Amino acid sequence: MSIVWVVLGLLLLVVGGEFLVRASVALSFKLKISKLVIGMTVVSFATSAPELLVSLQAALDGAPDIALGNVIGSNIANIGLVLGITAIISPLTVDRGFYKLNWPVMMLMSVVLYFFLRSGLVLDFWEGAALFTSLVIFLVVLIRNSAKDDLAVDELDDDLEKTSNFKMILWLLIGAAALYFGSEWLVNGAIDLATSLGVSERVISVTMVAIGTSVPELAASVIAALKKEKAISLGNLIGSNIFNIACVLGLTSMIEPIKVMSSEILTSDIFWMLGFSAVLIPLVFLPKQFVLGRYKGAIIFIAYAIFLVTTFTK
Repeated sequence: MSIVWVVLGLLLLVVGGEFLVRASVALSFKLKISKLVIGMTVVSFATSAPELLVSLQAALDGAPDIALGNVIGSNIANIGLVLGITAIISPLTVDRGFYKLNWPVMMLMSVVLYFFLRSGLVLDFWEGAALFTSLVIFLVVLIRNSAKDDLAVDELDDDLEKTSNFKMILWLLIGAAALYFGSEWLVNGAIDLATSLGVSERVISVTMVAIGTSVPELAASVIAALKKEKAISLGNLIGSNIFNIACVLGLTSMIEPIKVMSSEILTSDIFWMLGFSAVLIPLVFLPKQFVLGRYKGAIIFIAYAIFLVTTFTK
């Protein structure tokens, strides 16, 4: 039954996340917020809601390993699984702005998270507030740079501008309910699954839970790559990793401090996350600059497979 609860929880999180994104964008249109700001803030916050609810639910339920493992595992899966498979299907061209802002911020936040967790073995309110404040600063800089470069946001559905107030409120209620029950079922199912398999909650969270929360991005990216459309932006994946650390862990620890219960989080998992993040720079520049081709994608994906095997066999 634990697997059933995990699967049902993931399905509800996907449904809840989709309804919340649509309702948030519709509300933003009614408030006359610009498309650029909606795309970079409202949509990003809404798409991080499933991870946020899972980590918050886990922290409140006394399962901090799931709260931390969910974020660290998702950041590893975003690069190793999503980026790896997509690059294998269709080579990606990397924007030159990737290494000027997004990548340095992701690496900085990842390193800061490591030192925050290592000092006192807990992520407390003030450390969470510092992470969240850094996210706000990052978004302000990102929006200013994008406005200066006159970048357009074309992913938004213009039909949402015509959404009625009733439908918008209904979407918000459905999204909120689905996210609440989905996160509760997923966390409880993950705890039961770990017990029945004889592994730690941390192992389940950095592998199965993390893969589950990355499935929507993976599915969208693979479909786009197969159709030879613009697959994924490396910047979007980097942005997702930044949000996971600064928004999900930041807000969660401001509500409920997150303790480090498993030593492997600081001796293994977080170094895998740092490694996957760091390796993007040499892959982007060598040997063919600003292209992530099939061989590079295969390298990333094989590394992710090794991570999964070593995590389960330790």
